[in-house]
Amino acid sequence: MSASSAQLVQREFLRRQHLFVFAAPLVFVAAVVLAAPTPEGVGLSYWLDYWWLFPFFLLGATIVNTVGISGSALFVPFLIFIFPLLAHPLEPETLVKVGLISESFGLSSSALAFIQYGLVDRRLGLTLVLGALPFVVGGALLSFVIPEPLFHALLALALVAAAYLMFTADLGHEEPGGGGGADVATDGGTDAGLPDDDGKLGPAGVGIDDAGMVTRVDRSGDTYTYTWSGYLERFANYAVGGLFQGLAGFGIGELGIISKLRTDVPVRVAIGTNHVVVATTAIIASLVHVFGGGLVPGGHSLSLATTPWNMVVFTVPAAALGGQIAPYVSNALDTETIKKGVAVLFGVISLALFLMAAGGI
Repeated sequence: MSASSAQLVQREFLRRQHLFVFAAPLVFVAAVVLAAPTPEGVGLSYWLDYWWLFPFFLLGATIVNTVGISGSALFVPFLIFIFPLLAHPLEPETLVKVGLISESFGLSSSALAFIQYGLVDRRLGLTLVLGALPFVVGGALLSFVIPEPLFHALLALALVAAAYLMFTADLGHEEPGGGGGADVATDGGTDAGLPDDDGKLGPAGVGIDDAGMVTRVDRSGDTYTYTWSGYLERFANYAVGGLFQGLAGFGIGELGIISKLRTDVPVRVAIGTNHVVVATTAIIASLVHVFGGGLVPGGHSLSLATTPWNMVVFTVPAAALGGQIAPYVSNALDTETIKKGVAVLFGVISLALFLMAAGGI
């Protein structure tokens, strides 16, 4: 396929990404209902047992995708504290697996929305994914052998760190300059006064000067300027975050967004790029959690048959829908207010998890 043909396919895919995003969870649900290994003799009631998870995961997915963090940061605590009150307790490895599978769809959905809007830096995202993957896989394999109290304690530590970082992060700095959608230079644009890169991923105009300064123009005509410096700090954050991402289902998004802001990546570009990184690592971690039990001596015996499919048939569509709603919520609401509310919630959840680890509850 020629470069121009590939670009045309890419543009059409992004232009119609809503159709693909909404079709993917429907195909997933159909495949699960028709082919997933389930207990013998299950009927319609089995598949409808957890219909009430849909609104909870829709709300959670919208919140986390709005601020650019991992879905499991809310999904896993919900499954630890709220789900047992309405159903029954879940094993740590099971609730992490449900959280990861759900956030894989939710963050992939939201990532495509941010790409289509022009707020994803593909070079930065690819570098971070490649650097984080070994740590994500290592953390996922570690989850098979870690004791439950230690799991809760590490989860609490991750949430405390995330709460602190979210309180201290300025999610409002480096606001975009300029507007005027009529003058936007998108793929194939002809306005020489605005940057335009035909080979980029997504519709935003992108230019790089001799000093390494990146200028990005999104679909609304807003302009963002930054550099790619700060790789070492970002690598350190994504390494630690990747370990927790594999272990607990979240961490890379929380630490990652902070490292980007500290290295002066504009907030909306940081959030958009973070979605691609977290979505990719969540998919990899999900695969390890589903198939990796046999790779660890003494690990839990997990397989496709032990996955609670009647839960994910509702959590996956909810997460995907929330991912599509998030960019509009981010544009309409004060991200600082949402961020501080999530940080307070993380603090409360971490306290409860410490008590659980100590045997207090």
